[in-house]
Order: sequence, then structure tokens, then C-alpha cells
Amino acid sequence: MSRAQTSGLSVAEDGMRIEWDVPIEMDDGVVLRADVFRPIHDAPVPVLLTYGPYAKGMHFPAHHPEQWERLTQKRPEVLVGSTNKYQAWETPDPERWVPYGYACVRVDSRGAGRSPGFLAPQSAREFLDAAHCVEWAGRQTWSTGKVGMLGISYYAGISWRVAGLTTPPPHLAAVCAWEGNADLYRDAFRHGGILSTWSKNWWTSRILPVQHGVGERGPRNPNNDELVAGPETLTVDELVANRVAWAPENLPDLLTSGDWWQAGDTQWNNVEVPILSAGNWGGAALHLRGNTEAFMRAATKDKWLEIHGHEHWIEFYSGYGLDLQRRFFDCFLKGDDSTWRQQPRVMLNIRHPGEKYTLRGESSWPIPDTQWTRLYLEPASKRLVETPSQIREECSFSSAGKGIRFMSDPSSEEQEITGPIAVRLHISSTTTDADLFVVVHVFDETGQEVTFQGAMDPYSSVGKGWLRASHRKLDRALNLEYRPYHTHDEHQPLTPGRIYEVDVEVWPTSITVPAGGRIGLTLSGRDYLRSPSGSDASYESFGRRQTLFGSGVMLHDDSRDRPSEIFDGTTTVHAGPRRPSYVLLPVIPARETAGNAPPAGDDCTGVQL
Repeated sequence: MSRAQTSGLSVAEDGMRIEWDVPIEMDDGVVLRADVFRPIHDAPVPVLLTYGPYAKGMHFPAHHPEQWERLTQKRPEVLVGSTNKYQAWETPDPERWVPYGYACVRVDSRGAGRSPGFLAPQSAREFLDAAHCVEWAGRQTWSTGKVGMLGISYYAGISWRVAGLTTPPPHLAAVCAWEGNADLYRDAFRHGGILSTWSKNWWTSRILPVQHGVGERGPRNPNNDELVAGPETLTVDELVANRVAWAPENLPDLLTSGDWWQAGDTQWNNVEVPILSAGNWGGAALHLRGNTEAFMRAATKDKWLEIHGHEHWIEFYSGYGLDLQRRFFDCFLKGDDSTWRQQPRVMLNIRHPGEKYTLRGESSWPIPDTQWTRLYLEPASKRLVETPSQIREECSFSSAGKGIRFMSDPSSEEQEITGPIAVRLHISSTTTDADLFVVVHVFDETGQEVTFQGAMDPYSSVGKGWLRASHRKLDRALNLEYRPYHTHDEHQPLTPGRIYEVDVEVWPTSITVPAGGRIGLTLSGRDYLRSPSGSDASYESFGRRQTLFGSGVMLHDDSRDRPSEIFDGTTTVHAGPRRPSYVLLPVIPARETAGNAPPAGDDCTGVQL
């Protein structure tokens, strides 16, 4: 069928009314395209909306086969109760929502999929477009006027920015952001001020293949045989002219004062709608920080935080995730508060060695009775100790090498560490700057490192943090002892040989350290890579098969951002009575009921605390 034949075409299939390629006109005249899935009857229902660049017609099982296989192996319930014909990457399955009295609207963002226009991901124009789409959905005759935004990753991040607009769309009634970044600078592209290069693969493998105008060179939607990135087929030159030169590697201003960075920093004081923020312990470098910041800083009083494990798409589609999402939206889109209002404000899947999780409710984040515990760096012995050194000590590492590791003594009993981590260091450098890569480890009683399946890496360590020393300036209004917050608004070069105090934010974590286990802290000048001892670390990520040993594709290896004459020097760590260097750990007192909570592991299909 041609665009004229399918535009707004309404069919009744699989118990739903499906309207393909519905036009939504923006304020500047550009017409975006959406697929609408709703009940066959015309009675008004609430709406769940996604807006993003991954092409609404791309079939999840066909175009992400390895991820689909992992999902069905770990959460086989997704194969029951849905044909899965309409599954699309990182968006809700309409067959699981429409029968429960919802409409699902999927919009291809400007310049992507079936929507024409200039492709500019993560831009202010996108956020405004998404807000217009929310208002369009809220005004339809089949809509109650209550619109929620629900999706993973990119779709989650868009929802934060829409909710945080100076004038949020009035029809936006609730947001469930599942593992989404909320600050393009700190969460995604310049960790601690250091450029992350993952987006190069993402841009070429996820975005460009479905840019609007790829047309005949791209795939077809198996449900209507339409080109997912058409209908027209543009020349290569036309495609280039219709898109931005991808921003993070090309922005001349690498401070947060740049317009693009500022537009991508969610304005939490404007977020007044109810939110369910779902994060992933293994999502360091993209999929976690935004979720905890949302709970801590959003203006709304109706906010909940959930954190889980596994790959970043697994729990979203699971029975466990679907149960949380439905009850949340039933409350705020349907007015059914029979179960959700009793939900704990914080729902944490506490990690244990061996990929085991225990679900537990808490009242706030960080956990209110956290015992903030300092372990001090002892440079001479490379130990982490409970009292600061009373003599001046130092140790050095080459920024081009593996770095240095400090180890605690074995724990006398099992101990839980759950929350944000901060590291304070006193350093000097032989050059005018230094990049600091911080990794927090746990080793069991046999000396083996405890690792986990992370959001995008099968060998994730317990925690990671980054800081460019010239970006050490702290934001006085937002800085917290347990969560350093850097302004990134000016460069403060180092004087070689001079000692500086720096604070490094380590993204939140959760781990139950076994009796006899040890805490490790690695400091280096490059990305952390570990050897998996013969395990197969080959893993499909962002369209390419990668060898992943601890940092996934979230690397920081652009030589333009890290010229060797500045960042291949020697960094020295100092300690002593006037310069205590330490790691601040969130130790949680023993919970009598922790063992009674239902597990959120591979056998969990639906949990209500």
C-alpha cells in the first residue's frame, strides 16, 4: 500500500482497533506519523504514548533477535497472552494494555521512521514535538484526556524532558520512565567531564538505518508491509542534508553552558506530574543516575523509585514490571488507587552474589537509616582502613596503565551496601590535567570478584565513577557529601606537582557483601577492563558484536578529548592527617524482614509489596 492508502487506515485485528500512520501536525507545519492501538469500541480510554527515533514499525523479535531470545529465556511469561506481533523495541506491548482499557500511541520522532523532517535526536525541538503529541492524544474523541508516557531508555529520557518543560503539556497526567538518562552531560555523554564514545555506534547502528528517507533500503513492517523508514527513498546526500552532524563529538563547547547540554538537562522543579522512576543497578554510564536524581529532585509529591537488575529491557516486559506499570497508571490515569497508594515509595531489588535479588520496600532514597561509613586509603599498604593515616603517604600510577587497587580487610559478617557512593581524593599530576576512573569492587571469601549481568555488560562491577580533575568545581546548591555534584561550567587546569582535593561521584549500587568478603577500590586513568577468565564475553550491543569486559560499550577513548600529552601523565594519590583520602560507603543496618520479601529473580512474575 502507498502512504495515501495507509495514512490513518483503521483495521480491527487481534482484539484492537489499529490505525496506521495517523498524521499529527506540529506547530511549524511538519506532520509526524503515529500508530494508534486502542479498544475496538469508541468509548474514551486513557493513553500511553511513546515518542522516539527507533521506527515504530520495527518488529522487536525480528530486528533485535539476541535481546528477544534473552528476554524469552529469562521471562517466558512474555510468550503468554500476546501474539507479540506488535512488539517494538523499548516500548510497551499494546496487546498487554489495550484489553485493560488503554490506548497505545507510538510516534516516530521528527526525521525518523515514517515521520519526515530534520533529524536532531535529543534536541529541544524533539522535546517540544513530543509535548505537542501528548496534547494531540489528549484531545482525541477516543481519549479521556489523561495521557501517560511509558518506555525504556530513549523513550524514558524524552518523558523527563517533556514533564520538565517550562510549560508542560496539560494532558500529561503521569510518567513511568524505565531506565532513562535525565542529563545529557552527566548521565550520558560526558561522564565527569570525560567524553563517552558509545554514541558513535548508537548513531550508526540504531539511528541512521531508520532515518526517514532510507525507504527501500530499509526493512518493512510485517504487520502492514510498509517501509519502516519511508515511504520515500532519498539519496545519501539528501539524507545527510536532513540530519544533524551528531553532537557530542562535534560540539565546540564542552562545558554545560552549551545550548544542547542545557536543553537536555531535565528541569526537575517543573516536574509536577506523578512519576514512577525505574532504574537498573547495572546501568552505570547511562541508565541509573537519572532515575535516582528524579526521585530526589522532582517537584512532585507523587513519586516512586524502583531499582532492579539484569539487562535493561528484561524487567520492563516481565510480569513483575508490567504489574508495577499497570497499577501505577491505573491510579493516575484511571483514578483507581486501590493498590498503588499503599506501595512503598522506594522498591529495591537488593543484590546478592550469584545474580540473586531480594525485593524490599523503603521509605525514601537514600535509605534514611544509612550508616555512612568511610574507608580511608592507605597508600603505602594499598589498604582501605577504618581510620585515616597519621603520617604523610603517597602512591602513584601511570595514567596509561591499569592503575592501583586498594583492598579492605575481610568482613567479619555479612554486610549490605546500598545507595550512592562518594570518593574523596587528594591528587597531583605531572601534567595540567588528569582523568580519574574509579571502580568499586566486591570480592568473595575465595578472592573472586563478584560481578553481575549489567544493563549492557555481562561482567559489571559493583560501582563506577569518573572525573576530569580540571572539572572538580562543585555546585554549592546541589552538592551532597554522598553525591558530589559538579558544575562542569569552567576548566580549572592543574599546576603539575601541586596537590588538589577532588570529589568523585560513584553511581548508586546495591550489594550484600558475604562474610569474609572484601571491598576493593581501583583508581586509574583509563576505562576499567577485566579478564573474564575464559568466559565468553561476546555480546551484541548497539548493532555490533562487542567484546565486553566490565565497561561495556561505555568507553572514554577519544584521543581528541584525551590528548596523550595531557592525559598520559602520572597521577599521585596523597593521604595523611591533613589530606584524608577515602571512599564513603552506604552501609545498611540488618533488616529483620529482608529475608521474607518476595524475590525479584528469574522466577518472579508479579510482585506487590
